[in-house]
Amino acid sequence: MGKSLHEGPMKLPKLPDPRYWVSWVPFGLGKVKPKHVRETAKAVWDNKDNLSYAGRILTKGVCDGCALGVAGLKDQTLTGPHLCTTRLNVLRLNTMPAIKDEVLLRDVKELRKLSSSELRELGRIPYPLSRKPGQSRFERISWDDAFGKIAAKIKSVDPKQLALFLTARGMTNESYYVAGKVARFLGSNNIDNSSRICHSPSKTALKRSIGVGASTCSYRDWIGSDVLLFWGSVAANNQPVSTKYMYAAKRKGTKIIMINPHYEPSMEKYWIPSIPESALFGTKLADDVYQVNIGGDIAFMNGIMKHWFVMEERERGSAIDHSFVKAHTNGLAQLRKHVEKQSWEALERSAGISKSRMLELAELLANSKSAVFVWSMGLTQHRFGTDNISQVANLAMLRGFIGRKNCGLMPIRGHSGVQGAGEMGADPFVLPGGEFDDINRKRVEGVWKFEIPRWQGDTVGVSLENALLHEGHKQKTKVFYTTGGNFLETMPNPDYVQKCLENVELRIHQDIILNTSALVDAKEEVIILPSMTRFEQPGGGTSTSTERMVYFSPEIKGHRIGQARPEWQIYVDIAKLVKPEQANLIEFTDAQSIREEIAVANKNYEGIQNLRDTGDVFQWGGAYLCEDGMCPTEDGRGQLLPIELPELRKSEGEFFVTTRRGKQFNSMIYGKDDPFNGADRYDVLLHKEDAGELGIRDGEAVVVYNKHGVFHGRARFDNTRRGNISLYWPEGNVVIPKGVYEKYARIPEYNTTVVVEKADTFHAKKDTKYVERQMDDLETEIS
Repeated sequence: MGKSLHEGPMKLPKLPDPRYWVSWVPFGLGKVKPKHVRETAKAVWDNKDNLSYAGRILTKGVCDGCALGVAGLKDQTLTGPHLCTTRLNVLRLNTMPAIKDEVLLRDVKELRKLSSSELRELGRIPYPLSRKPGQSRFERISWDDAFGKIAAKIKSVDPKQLALFLTARGMTNESYYVAGKVARFLGSNNIDNSSRICHSPSKTALKRSIGVGASTCSYRDWIGSDVLLFWGSVAANNQPVSTKYMYAAKRKGTKIIMINPHYEPSMEKYWIPSIPESALFGTKLADDVYQVNIGGDIAFMNGIMKHWFVMEERERGSAIDHSFVKAHTNGLAQLRKHVEKQSWEALERSAGISKSRMLELAELLANSKSAVFVWSMGLTQHRFGTDNISQVANLAMLRGFIGRKNCGLMPIRGHSGVQGAGEMGADPFVLPGGEFDDINRKRVEGVWKFEIPRWQGDTVGVSLENALLHEGHKQKTKVFYTTGGNFLETMPNPDYVQKCLENVELRIHQDIILNTSALVDAKEEVIILPSMTRFEQPGGGTSTSTERMVYFSPEIKGHRIGQARPEWQIYVDIAKLVKPEQANLIEFTDAQSIREEIAVANKNYEGIQNLRDTGDVFQWGGAYLCEDGMCPTEDGRGQLLPIELPELRKSEGEFFVTTRRGKQFNSMIYGKDDPFNGADRYDVLLHKEDAGELGIRDGEAVVVYNKHGVFHGRARFDNTRRGNISLYWPEGNVVIPKGVYEKYARIPEYNTTVVVEKADTFHAKKDTKYVERQMDDLETEIS
């Protein structure tokens, strides 16, 4: 992969620089911004019943928040302490007490009145639970009873009727690996993880473009790069610790560019609490912002390349790194022909960006010697997400921005567990160490000593839909085993998802807390299994960060909850009951034995077996993937791919809509107000001029609707691209279409078109103009 090693943490400048200050007013008084001091004080208060344990988690454990890889209070990028409000918000999940019996065992109708945030605040699940149709309450059952029921049901169904899902909630590589192995041991390839709805297109696109589905560089490469581009990524909100890296990059002269339909205030200015200068006066982050249409990124990137090819006609080498392209890529002629035939009119219309603005970014990149491209769900959560990412790879390869210092491609991860999920094989399309193909399957079978089923497994969205198949169908999902995950609040069209969940015969929810999905009925039974957090896992556990750092997080002595068991141990115990005659093939003695097997099954993880103590870490693949331009493809070259413009149709009066995060961590909401713009979670963010044309006033009640659903909210004027609006996620999922998946990675589509009207106008004509959506015929429900 590469020979260079990560150079370790850098030091921040000691002297302040007022050029980057937001305001001379200390602490941003009077401005809409996160209240870091208040948030820290609240975290202390929330954890007052377990402060010593909370302190040990923060100082000894690896952060179970975003995937920036903070171990204790330190990381591998910058010296000094690192602590963000996201980590403090998540902390309470690990320190809270068990749910009281009188609360947990009350009428489920009462529990259903609570939001997921309110359910979370009840506490941890202390023991196994069961509820059958007609029962008004959960009942406490023993582990043996729970295991017996689950094993008996799995035995009774076709393996294709069993599906498993794993969230990224503090999950360790050990748990992902064991779950992937257990699924195949039980004969099912229907196993998926939460990257399906975030970065699955990143992995798929990078695999086909450069041969490896991971970040090619490290956060350290941000610092000193000429340009740092955030494309469809609001790192300041979703990965707050990253603002410290942005600050360091700014002080080194790096230009930060943001490309997003919404002018994100958190990327414009931020008060970084761990840097005294920034905590006092704030830091200006983005140097320029390109407000692209939702779905218009491919056109924007084609426009940049079209400018480059024009520049090349005037002067060879003025835009393209010909030595890199000639030595390390294929497909330049085809890409150039494809880009040059596209009209400026079509590119501008699709992108929402003018030709002259495209030229500005094209020239900036052409005149830069280094650049790092960072992206997130603004690029991936589309029905053409893989194509979006291959376009980013095209830009990087044409300029030679791969495989060297201060350059690279980085899909920034939003959760500390998710990078390792696919690399451990908890994915229908991959096995540990490689793809789901004959060669890798035979290799892994040699490690596992049992046969892996040959058929292609389904992604989680399809597995849920398959619960609605007719009774005799061989792929009808009858047993759904989910570790974490709240599908009512992560998948499009929650009403439809609820019907899917209700049609599963046996659902197993393995989790640390209750959520709304666990309260939905099943046809035969719902079983809830209490699991341990990563900090409670005996023998510790590992997680893989965005930059491929594999960290060891030790077991933290102290707080334990009822009968909660290690995630991986639960999978093993069930598998042994299903196939007792082959129990020896799935047995693990402890977490260390899992790490030793991972090192054999996935060669990139050689060294994971040596991680034993607090602070132990290694980076698989070295500092740079594709070092010196050598890609791990058959011919060692990257593939430049012509990408067609997606069809973006909206009728007169419609808006493109996408979803936005507020004060939350993934689907876990920690506040109703957005700390960066003051918006409520039911506010509809739209441009003032668009609202004016509709006669809508700021704060006025509006209805956002299409054939998929109806969203009731209030207009909030904001700096979003005209013709585009934003709704908060997951509240806005009601208007997102069900069953629309990306062609290659099968991520659900999270963007659509809608009509926005005043609430009184909508209701006045509802009976005569707007037709309520009907339950589709079953044949059209299943993709």
